[in-house]
Amino acid sequence: MEERVKRIFEESISVKERFLIQGNTQVVGLTQMVIETLEKGGKILIFGNGGSAADAQHIAAEFVNRFKRERHPLAALALTTDSSILTSIGNDYGYEFVFVKQIEALGKPGDMAWGISTSGNSLNVNLALKKAREMGLKTVALTGGNGGRMIDYADLSIIVPSFNTPRIQEVHITIAHVVCELTEEALCKVIPTR
Repeated sequence: MEERVKRIFEESISVKERFLIQGNTQVVGLTQMVIETLEKGGKILIFGNGGSAADAQHIAAEFVNRFKRERHPLAALALTTDSSILTSIGNDYGYEFVFVKQIEALGKPGDMAWGISTSGNSLNVNLALKKAREMGLKTVALTGGNGGRMIDYADLSIIVPSFNTPRIQEVHITIAHVVCELTEEALCKVIPTR
């Protein structure tokens, strides 16, 4: 079992190393997009399904609360958290519209829609990115494999070079942490503790 643990860690490291070779520029681009959005008074709307839904919530929490610094909150919202909204839209219109309706209600030009899907083919994520783009929001696809269909609706696509869902998710959360850290450094003055 120890050898298997070692191989899983090595596989995770390998995917991150492969991503770093090709993805560094895209992470810088995402960070710049987040900073610009927040500087201009926009908000970050983040969404995905399953583990990507949990990642959306994690990322939004890091922006709103703090990542590494005591500082003022940054405007971010996970569209994956309100069970009444999700179930009412799913019931009345179908699950594919759970994020579209929220983008329509909450998004405005100058905001950013950040979709997460390890395959890039989640219909509800794709439809939300498409709607966000139509409405004038900046759009970001965080995905894996070959990018799937969501790259067609994204101003910026970040694709993890793997088809292994857990490894893709591990890189996604690392990307999010890098973006949070760099955003804090760029935008936030440290608030003195008492």
